[in-house]
Amino acid sequence: MLKISVITTKTNELTEVTSNIQKLIDEQKINNGICVVFCPHTTAGIIVNEAYDADVKDDIIFSMEKISPSYPDFKHLEGNSSAHVKASLIGNSSNLIVENGKIQLGRWQGIYFAEFDGPRKRELWVKILEII
Repeated sequence: MLKISVITTKTNELTEVTSNIQKLIDEQKINNGICVVFCPHTTAGIIVNEAYDADVKDDIIFSMEKISPSYPDFKHLEGNSSAHVKASLIGNSSNLIVENGKIQLGRWQGIYFAEFDGPRKRELWVKILEII
């Protein structure tokens, strides 16, 4: 298993990790296979979405705040229940196709680490399965 370190600077933030994952694929010399990216944190996740227009990231964060703002009525004592809800909606993993040594993404897509309880130092776990 490989790991990627991600340092976030905001409470809610999307950090693009596409190049980090591609670098691991390059280092492992994987030509064709599946790349599994897993987030081992309960208040963060993984999302594949538009990487061309940075406003999309802001719109996603804005929308997640509307869906699950911090309510004083939440019961979880740590005070980060809204982060747990957001991470549950986004999800904690993504399966990516590797073809001819490259992650296969749509024209505008990128891979993002989604932070909802930052700032923090986090990590992603990556497993690359080669298909011969």
